[in-house]
This record gives sequence, C-alpha cells and structure tokens, in this order.
Amino acid sequence: MIEYENLRLVNQKLFDKYKESFHSFLHSGWFVLGSQVKQFEEEFASFCGTNYCIGVANGLDALILAIDAFKFSKDSEIIVPANTYIATILAIVRNGFKPVLVEPDVNTYNIDPNKIEEKITKNTKAILVVHLYGKSCDMDSILSIAQKYDLKIIEDVAQAHGAKYKGKIVGGFGVGCFSFYPTKNLGALGDAGAITTDDENLAKTFKSLRNYGSAVKYYNDELGYNSRLDEIQAGFLSAKLKILYDITNHKRELAKIYLENLSDEFIKPVVDGNYFDVYHIFNIRHLRRDKLKNYLLEHGIKTEMHYPLAPYRQKAMQEIIDGEYPISEEIHSTTLSLPISYFHTKEDILKVCETMNRWIK
Repeated sequence: MIEYENLRLVNQKLFDKYKESFHSFLHSGWFVLGSQVKQFEEEFASFCGTNYCIGVANGLDALILAIDAFKFSKDSEIIVPANTYIATILAIVRNGFKPVLVEPDVNTYNIDPNKIEEKITKNTKAILVVHLYGKSCDMDSILSIAQKYDLKIIEDVAQAHGAKYKGKIVGGFGVGCFSFYPTKNLGALGDAGAITTDDENLAKTFKSLRNYGSAVKYYNDELGYNSRLDEIQAGFLSAKLKILYDITNHKRELAKIYLENLSDEFIKPVVDGNYFDVYHIFNIRHLRRDKLKNYLLEHGIKTEMHYPLAPYRQKAMQEIIDGEYPISEEIHSTTLSLPISYFHTKEDILKVCETMNRWIK
C-alpha cells in the first residue's frame, strides 16, 4: 500500500532532535512564551525574509488576528478566492466582515487577478490571497490592484512554506498567515501557527492580541485572544525548520516525476519560471475523478481530495455567501491529490504514474 500520508515516517528522521528539544523544554520550567518560541520566531522570520514573526496557536487564529489588527470598519468587505479551504473564509466571518468571493484561475487554482477589480466596492478593505497547494499567487498583479484601491494584503500561506514569486518568499508581500498543522511541509506535532510582517507596530499588536490584548502582564489594552504558540511545538518546529529545504527539494523531485511521466490525459500543475512551487499538495484533475480514485485504492494507492465540497456550499455558509462560481465548481468536482510526502520514494511515485497511465489505457 502506498499511503497518502504517514506522519510517523515523515518525522522519524527528527525523533532524536525532538527528544532533545522536549528534554530542554521540560527541564527549563518555562512552558509558555519562553526561549523556544523566541528562537523559532527569529529563525522563521529570517527564513521568510521578514522583520517579525509572531507565533500563535494555529493557522485559523493567525488569519483572525491578522484581520482584527487592521481595525476595519463594521461594514467592511474582504476579497477571497472562492475555492479556498473554509478556514480562510471563517476568519473573515469571525471578524464580522463580509467575504467577497472571486473565482480562481483554472490553470493555477489561485485567485484570478483579472476578476478582482469587478468585485471591489467602496467597502472593500483587503485582498486575502491564498497560495494554494504550494504555488504563489500572481503577486505583481495583485499588489498593483491593492495599491490602486488602497487595499491591505493578507496572505494565507498555510500550504506554501518557502514558495516563491519571482525569487521572493511568500508571506512577505503583506501580512503572512501560516499554519503548521502536522501535514504541512513545515508541520508541528500538533496545532501551531504564525504571522509574519515587516511592520513593527503590527507586530506589537499581534503579540498583544495573542495574549489577551496584553503587552504588560495583568494590563489589557484591547480585546484579545488566548492564541499563543506552544513552547513545546516551537522547539519541534525549530528542529524541523533546519531540514525544510530538504523536504521541499524532495517534494519537488517527486513532482518532477509526476510531471514527466503522467499521461497528458490528466490535467497537471502548471510550471512557470516566475514561481517556485513547494508542492504541499500535488493536484491533478480528471473528469472521471471518482472512478480514478477508486481504481487507485483498489491497486493499493491512497489519495485525497482538496477539496470535495466548495466552502460556499458548506452548510455553515448557506446564510452568509451566495452566488455561482462555475470555475470553482469545475475544480472541486475534478480535483485529486496524489501522494507526495517526505517519506515517499521515487519508486513509489513511478508506481503511481504507471498505475494511473494503465487506467487511461
């Protein structure tokens, strides 16, 4: 059986480092917002090329705090891609704002810059871009629109740790919001997240918001949250960050095998020199997706769907979002995610390719 994911195997190489980190954490006697969080924040900011990194409890909280920090007026609207994971939209709704959905580019699955301006109104305050599957959005076009209409840029970088647009790592174009959920390329051993920024005042606000709205102990200047990166997870993340380049390079090598060996009957990710993809997910599309998924399972290959149901079709969103999004529907009904984990071998991926190509015949 070729598993889609196996987190024990992904992390096995780091077990000794994790044990060292846990030992240090345990004997320090300081379990919340201590030296390990500070160390990881400095290391990850350096990795992203940003001035600041603020560790928070998870990726959803990173998005919620990022939006909250801007203090938009109550009638504000935030533009977001229609095919994102629901967390991106939840963050907007939880702040009391209106999510305005924009269709993706069917070739990249990221928000289509050509469709953004038609959705901008006098209430639009920000564009929340999502670097889906590990590919950066077209940031030149998006930044140009943001500048034209004086909009903030918030980046959902949950799936794109280390992805680049024209040589610049994502998370540094606006306010970057990261999830370190265990399945991510830089995955913790539980929930964890972070926010990156170059703005000193925003960084101070994020640090306050994550800690009950308090910058000084027992003094609360604003309505905050309890959303702190766990000290123990920060230590694990520091250990894993040291091999993130290896993880990325391995996944890029596996992606290359798919790109070179899969039949053109399958719609494969677009490769463009302006983008450095990190392939958190290797997504293909096919009109007979469900039959393909079942065939692969029958032949010992597990796959996933990211995502089988669009966020605007979720029961929770029925009174919040309306409209039709045919491009998103096409993506959600045909998408299939293939195995591409750090523990997979080249032989595994060649077997997946051979099995899929045999199904076509």
